Formats: sequence, structure tokens, C-alpha cells
Amino acid sequence: SCSRAKDVTMPAKLPVNFFSTRSPVIDLFRGQLDYADHLRQDSEIALYFFYAPWCGQSIAAREEIEHVASRLSDQVLFVAINCWWNQGKCRKQKHFFYFPVIHLYHRSFGPIEYKGPMSAVYIEKFVRRVMTPLLYISSRSKLLDFLSNYEPGVLGYFEFNASPQPPGYLTFFTSALHSLKKDYLGTIRFGVITDKHVAEEISLVHSGSVYLHRHVNTSLIYPNDIMNYTAENICKWALENREMLIRWLRPHGGKSLLLNNELKKGPALLIFVPYNPLAEIQPLLDEITKVALEYHNCNKSQASEPDLQHLRDSDSPAFDSSVPDTRMKLAETFSITKYPCCNTVVLPQWHSISRTHNVCELCINQTLGVKPNTVNVPHCNFFEIEAALDSFYLQEHTFFQIVSNTIECSNFLSFYSPFSYYTACCRTVNRHFLSFIGSEKTIFQTPKVAFSSHGKKDKSDIQNSIPHIEDRNCFIPDLHISGTNITGLSCRTNKTLNLYLLDSNLFWIYAERLGASRSTHLKEFAAIVDLKEEVHYVLDQNQSLVGPTLENFIKNFSILYSPLKRYLVDDASVHLRAQRVITEVTTSTFHDIVLSSEKNVLLLYYGQWCGFCASVNHVFIQLAWLLPPDNFTVARIDITRNDLPWEFMTDRLPTILFFPYQR
Repeated sequence: SCSRAKDVTMPAKLPVNFFSTRSPVIDLFRGQLDYADHLRQDSEIALYFFYAPWCGQSIAAREEIEHVASRLSDQVLFVAINCWWNQGKCRKQKHFFYFPVIHLYHRSFGPIEYKGPMSAVYIEKFVRRVMTPLLYISSRSKLLDFLSNYEPGVLGYFEFNASPQPPGYLTFFTSALHSLKKDYLGTIRFGVITDKHVAEEISLVHSGSVYLHRHVNTSLIYPNDIMNYTAENICKWALENREMLIRWLRPHGGKSLLLNNELKKGPALLIFVPYNPLAEIQPLLDEITKVALEYHNCNKSQASEPDLQHLRDSDSPAFDSSVPDTRMKLAETFSITKYPCCNTVVLPQWHSISRTHNVCELCINQTLGVKPNTVNVPHCNFFEIEAALDSFYLQEHTFFQIVSNTIECSNFLSFYSPFSYYTACCRTVNRHFLSFIGSEKTIFQTPKVAFSSHGKKDKSDIQNSIPHIEDRNCFIPDLHISGTNITGLSCRTNKTLNLYLLDSNLFWIYAERLGASRSTHLKEFAAIVDLKEEVHYVLDQNQSLVGPTLENFIKNFSILYSPLKRYLVDDASVHLRAQRVITEVTTSTFHDIVLSSEKNVLLLYYGQWCGFCASVNHVFIQLAWLLPPDNFTVARIDITRNDLPWEFMTDRLPTILFFPYQR
């Protein structure tokens, strides 16, 4: 080229301090990552705040980090690192896709990334959990306080008399830090029992034993004989077997898929409460926790939990057809409530056994290769029930009858495998049982039913037996649970709710979208969202959010014909003007303007985010000027802010519907 012009590259400006020089946060604005690691060697707990000086979220989080540092700077090292400066080591060694990023280190363990809200109280709560990952329990009262918490808890028993660090203690300590690394919300609490007598309260005898507490399901002890005693395995075992009665939701933003993934699991009760993570006493949260425990407590009481565990651990009885006493014991004890691995089957009319019986309880027999001579009721696997049902229906000719005076059992060959057998015990249930369906006692308890043997063919028994599923003339009364208490309600209805908590201080915008009042000062709100039915219900905001109110709200949703009315979101900010070319429609005015109008109505469905709607809008305005106002009403509705009955909704925008007069 003949040009004398040269390429000129303007060097980047040198970075400046992001934090004040008087701040307790050490600001490495040139990205000196190696110097940060040098400072961390002298501190037990260190927090790294990686930022980009141009990032708005980093600027917003700066004040929150300074607030936490002002409270914990004497115990925690706070270091801020500019990871955007292109000549700094942080930019060369770290490859972050977003800012800010918070990493915590506990001595040599780390990094533990914090992914929660960028709020001072939440960050401080997480830092304190890293500082003290274990709670030390030395008395029975502290143990009860630990177990009464709604969050799942893992307890380890270690004897500190012989050594300040007994075998397995460091592994358990590291597992608590691993749980924070994988579960940044910190929903699992870890504790250490230091007293032998306190450990015996939860059946921990040997030092190094680990116990996972669960409120409703059976609590577990870490299986040392199956899994290696490592920090990763303990953390994985606790996360896989934890019991989540009520969950905290912290969506990342307006486009977060977290709510969508949770709502797909089934009907959800969303409870918005103001939450302070640092407060030691949460009265409202404790009351909500009691409701959740009662709702999921299908065993009626916590006292029955050891008995149920004993039933699960006890050996299943073997019944011999040649012993009459054993056969009588089978009729008295064989029940789906005692053997939850069995499945109750109503026989179809074409099945050969249906001539004498109409109900069978199907279990899996774990004998292999040889047809068993006795009928066992073993601890079977739920995943094989479907295969057992197919074999039960398809291979009825392989039945091997064992007849008793009260109940009739059979062993039959598996349809899928020639080396395994299943067990079926059949009986006849009288029609008199139907008269008790309306009462709560017989619905949720095993009734005393009459059994018929194989040899009896009494016509009265056949007429009084429950008809088969295929019989269209059969009428079974509806299941009404109104008037009952909430204990175990999740197991007594097909409309089981998933319970979620949201902090109204952070996510009140979601509550307003569901129907919460924008003018209220008390940010407490509850709503039930059923994504499958495309409806949601709102708890009356004139009622205080307390335990009895929540219980009634849940019970009214759970009954078959719910008295709750679907809530339709209405944009109350729209004010209609007298002279306007296009009429703005809301949920409350839809019936009067569109359905009850004495004119032809042309309605445009639009959304503020819809680009195509904006391009169609000027055409729609010109059309409104051309149509005679005496015969036509041109209107539009923002479908993102107003709910309509499902028959008038649309799944694409923009959409134009014409509602003719006298249609």
C-alpha cells in the first residue's frame, strides 16, 4: 500500500480501585490471583469476590459484600479480584461466563461456590455455615432441637475422650463441606454427638456411626458394610436419601426455568413469607412446618415409626398349606397395609379365578428355579410389580392352588422369566363394604372383610360381591374428605400437593403475578398452582397466614368437588377513557365488553414483549377508524397480564378473534 497510515491500537486504560481504600475488603484490581492465594495461607476462612468493573450486578453486589465484611472481617479474609483486566492472572487462569462469582475456602478445602441471592443476609448465612459446618450436640435437649428442624439432618457419633480427632471425624467434617459444595442452599444440616448416652437415643452405638434423620419416612444409618466411608459417599448418600417435606425456591430471574420444572411435578402450594436467614426464631416458618409435617405424616404419629421399622426389618412369615393355624394367621395378617410391596388387583371377568373371587393381592416371590411348596410374602421390589401383573393376567393356566378355610393363595410362573415365581392371594369382598366408604374410618383403615374359599358357590355371596371394574353398572360413592383433619392427607388423596417456600423480600414480583395485592405492607401470600389443569387458587388475603388457615386451604383443594374458585389475574392499572379508538379489555371487563356486547367485537390478543404485535398494531388502529362505531367495537387485551377462561385463551400472539353480535 502507498498509504503512510499505520494501524494504531489504543492501549486499555489501567484499572482503578473497585472498593474503597477504607473498605475491609482487599481489592486486587489488577487481577493478582497469586497474591490472593498467598494471603489465604494465613487465614482459616477466605472469601474471593471475582468481579468485572463494568458489570452492573457486580456493582450492585459490592455494597452487600462490604456489609458482610464489616461484620465478619475479624474471622474471614475478604478479597475482591478484578477478573476482567486482560493482563491479570485471574483473566488468564479463570474463565468465568458470568459475574460476580463468590468462592469460599475452608483452609485447604475449596473452592465452594455460592450461587444464592446476592443479598447480605444470605451471603453472611452461607459464610457462617462454611465457618461452622458442624453443630456439636452434647445433651438430649440439643438433640431434640436438631431433630425438630424441618430441614433434613445428618448426625455422626464420635468419642472424643481418647483422641481430639477420633477416627472418621475428619471424613465426616469434610462431608459437611462437600454438601455445601453440591447444595449451595445448605438444606442439609450436619451435627456431631459427643455424648454416648445421647447417641443411644437414636440407636448410635459405635463411634463413627452416621445417622440420617427423616420425619415421615424411616431414618437411616450409613451402611459401612456396603459403601466406603468417604466424604464423597456420605454426602452422596445424604443427598439421595434426604426427605424434603417443604422446599425453598430461589428462582434466578424472570426467565428462570426453576419454577417451570417444579410445577411440572404436580400441583404446588407456593407460600411467600418474609424470611431473615440470620434470625434464630421464625414463628411463622415453624407454624408452616407443622402443617407440612402433619400433611405428610401418613403414619398418623411419630411414635409409630419404630414399630413400622420393626415390621420392615422382621422376617416375612412363611405359610404352609398343611398347617391350619398358619393358614388362619395368614387370613388375619395378610394385608396391603402391612406389606406395602404387594399390589391389590380387581379381577377381570374373563379370568378363571374370577368365578370364585374378585380381589387378589399380588406379591413377588423371590424363589428362583423351583416352584415353591409354600406361599411366602417376601419383601419384594416395586419395580417388578408391573411384570407380575402381566404374568398374573396372561398365564392363569399355571396357577398352583393352595386352598385354606379363609383365603386362597397361588404361586404362578413369571411370564418374562422361566426362573421366577409370583404369589397371589385372592378373596371375595362383600358389597356391605361399600356402605362404609363414606366414613373416614373404613376408607383409611383395612376393613374386616369376609373371605370365601374355593369350594363355596353360594349364590348370595356371588350377588353380594363387589362387581368387576369392567361392570359399567357398578357405582362406587365418591371419596369425600371434608371435615377430616390434615394428618396424612397427602396419602389419602390423588391431588397431592408439593409445598414450596419463597422469600417475599426477594420474589414478591412472582406473588403479584399470581394475584397478590401490590399495596399490602405485610408480604405474606399463598397460592395453589395446578399446571396440568391450567388453574391456580389464591388464599384470601384478608385472612392471616397461620396454620389453621393453611390447613383449610389445603383441605378445600384436596376434596373431589373443590369449593375453591379459579383465580383470574386482572390488570387493574388499565383505565378506560371515554374517547378511544381501541377499547382496552381486562379480565374484569371481558364479559361486559366482549360477551355481553350489543355490537360486533373484533378482539386483538397481544403482549408487550411481542414484536409482531407492535407491527400489527398500526394496521389494527387504521381498521378501527374504517369500521362503523355503531356496529363494531375494536378492542385488544394484554394476555400476559390478564387471565381468561380457557376456551377464550390462545397459545400464539398476535391473534385476532371476531365475536359477532347475536351469535
